Parts: sequence; structure tokens; C-alpha cells
Amino acid sequence: MGAYRTDDIIFALATPWGTGALAVIRLSGDGCIQALSQHFESRTPLTEAQSGRAVYGNLANLDRCVLTVYRDGHGYTGEEAVEISCHGGLQTVKAILEFLQRTGFRQAGRGEFTLRAFMHGKMDLTRSEAVAELIDSRTQKSRNASLQRLDGNLQRLISNLRKDILEIMATVEVQLDYAEDETEPDIGYPVEETQAVIETIDRLRRTYSTGKLYSEGARIVLAGPVNAGKSSLFNYMLNEERAIVSPVEGTTRDFIEGQCSIHGIPVRLYDTAGLRESSDVIEEEGIRRSRSLLDAADLILYLAETEKDIDPEITKRPNCIVVFTKTDLKGNPEKKDSKGISIVTGHGLEELYSLIEEKLCEGVPALDEGELVIQSSRQKDCLDRAYDALTAAIEHNSLGLGLDIVAVDVKEALDALGEITGEVTTDDILDSIFSRFCVGK
Repeated sequence: MGAYRTDDIIFALATPWGTGALAVIRLSGDGCIQALSQHFESRTPLTEAQSGRAVYGNLANLDRCVLTVYRDGHGYTGEEAVEISCHGGLQTVKAILEFLQRTGFRQAGRGEFTLRAFMHGKMDLTRSEAVAELIDSRTQKSRNASLQRLDGNLQRLISNLRKDILEIMATVEVQLDYAEDETEPDIGYPVEETQAVIETIDRLRRTYSTGKLYSEGARIVLAGPVNAGKSSLFNYMLNEERAIVSPVEGTTRDFIEGQCSIHGIPVRLYDTAGLRESSDVIEEEGIRRSRSLLDAADLILYLAETEKDIDPEITKRPNCIVVFTKTDLKGNPEKKDSKGISIVTGHGLEELYSLIEEKLCEGVPALDEGELVIQSSRQKDCLDRAYDALTAAIEHNSLGLGLDIVAVDVKEALDALGEITGEVTTDDILDSIFSRFCVGK
């Protein structure tokens, strides 16, 4: 498997690199308990600690640490492992990592602990991918969706689908096994059963757009003329004073960005320079950069005080919402596909959030609480292949091409679903999945 090995002891920092109260360093591999015990002074010998027990002591005169022992078959990786909880000073962590390197342990690669958990049967590939997805979750909704997969809901669904396909395959193969001169009646191809599996696969693969939106999020650009209230809305949505707000026109001369969440959707928000003709070289460059952001935006909020401030070249775009600002001073001119707001009074802000969610979710099924969704493009590709193969099986059967050809289609669908869970896999697939993990996971 490329750079991965499973016959040695690996180690890695499992907590973020930086100063903190504590840091956790993980080790995994046969013999790691015995090897560490030679450098660890404690009242209870490390080699006598039961699985799941924490032992306090002195590690190689580098730090007073707590070592948690996991015997073979227990813990995250399913093999013998130790977790070192040490003080979180950078020099302390660095010293321990260098000591482990000198002792003969190997620095773990990306995702290597989770790979070992998969290799030892502690989790399938859907749970493995859910680990990384959970770490990367930026909102509560995406976190809950990741937990659904980590709990094994996707693996169980895929396993049930494979069982259904295996029954379909058995029906086909039993007819292929009969000799031509035998009089066993023709059972035929189970079209209805296949169609039921296709429908379930189709529902699941269509959740990808939802999972992707709630995991990767959207880019929203605030645009409009100078002094339209873009920076005020930017600060409100971020709930912090990031942009300078001033009655002086042209205060924002370049774009700034920040992250927020709108109804569970992670958002990268951009506050841009006011759009106008300018002879100032710096402001002109800021306006040029602001316009370039519009083409990359998932959604544009065009802010204006009145209708005469609207730029139709921008507002006619299908991903644009016109937002009339300062309604506490100017009144409320909102019409269809527009919204009036006031940062001062709070008027229209919650309605604007709902309109943003509605616009971002156009063509994307809503994410209901507890709903099983996928966000992995690899899983989506496997589901597409399974869907196409079973659809081809029904078509080939209807054309009378013979059950031997149909059996190939069914087998292709079975293998495609097996790739999702890891029952069918290759080294290239494993390398592709785990190389995207962080080191220490």
C-alpha cells in the first residue's frame, strides 16, 4: 500500500501543534508497551497495566506523563497501542517526539492509525471516511451527518443492499447452472427486486449534493455601491467587528473574508469594495478584485439603499439576491426576489437568512435531522456505477441478451457497492482515502 506498512510501531502527535495545557501522542504496533516500559518509571510497571488503564510516571526524564495502555484487540487501531498525555509546551512535545524517533519508532503517515483500524476490522471504509469528515465538520448539521455515518448507518444500508443483490445474483446463477437438456422451469430475471434496489441506491446517491453543501459550504459575496451597508452586514453575519464601518465613502478598498454559518450551512463570506468609477489607483484595483469575486460566488448579495443604486448587470444573475439596506431610514422598497433589512433595528435579517438558505438549496434536498446523507465523491461514484450496472441488467434482460450477460452487470453492481465499505478494495483506493487524513488520525 504505497508508503504504508503495518508491521512496525508508529507514532504521531494527535493534538494540534501549538502550546496548550496537554498534548496527546499516539503509538500503535506490536511491542510498543514493552518498548516504552524500558524508559518509563512508575509505581505500576507499564507491562502489567490492563487494557484501558492509565499509568502516571516519568517518561525518559523528559516529562511527567500519563500513559494509557491498549492491549491487542482493543483501542482505536485494534492492535497494541499507547497514548501519551504530556504537558503541552512546544519544547516538551518536540523532545518526546524526537525521543520516540531515536528509540526506533516510525513517524506515522496521514491517516495511518485509521488505516490500521480498518485493516484490523475495527471499522469499514464508510466509518473511516466519516472520521475525517467529522474532524472537518464546520457546522452542527454537518457534524450530525458525519456521526450518522460513523455510527455505521451507511455501512448497514450498503450491506443490506449487497445482500439483496446477492439474492438476485443467486437467482440468475441457479438458472445458468442448469444444463440445457434439463427440464427445470425458467425462473426468469427478478426485475421487481432489482428495481427496488435501484430506487434505494438512487435516493442515497441524490443526497450527495446535500452532503456536499453542508460539508464544503458556499461562497457568498457582498457587493454593491459605496456606503450601502456591506461592511455593517458583514460584521453582523460574522458577529464580530471585522470590517471598518464609516459614513465616509470608499472605506473598504479591497475585499476581506470571514467564516460563518447560516442555518447549518458553512459560509465563506466576502466584503468587497464599493462599486463605482474611481480615479484612485488603489481603490480601482480593489474594485477590480471585487468584480472578479462575483464570478466565483455561489451567491451574491447585492446591497443598495434604493432602486436607482442597482446595477442590472449584476442583479440579473440567477444567483443574486437584492438587499435593500437602512430600511429604518429609507423605508422598505423590497419586491419579489429582494429583501429589505436594517442592521440598526434587526428588521428583515432573519428573513434574509431564510432566503439565503432557500437560494443555496435550490435543487438540493434539505438536510433533515437524522437523515442519512453522503458527502464523499468516492462513495457517490460507486453508487453511480452500481445504479448504472443494475439499470443495464434490466435493459439487457428485456432485450433478451441472455442471463450470462445480465450476470456480469449484477456482479459489477455488487463490486461497486463493496468498494464503498471496503469489502472489495485495492491498495490504490486505500492510499487515496487515507492520504487525505491528518497525521495522528
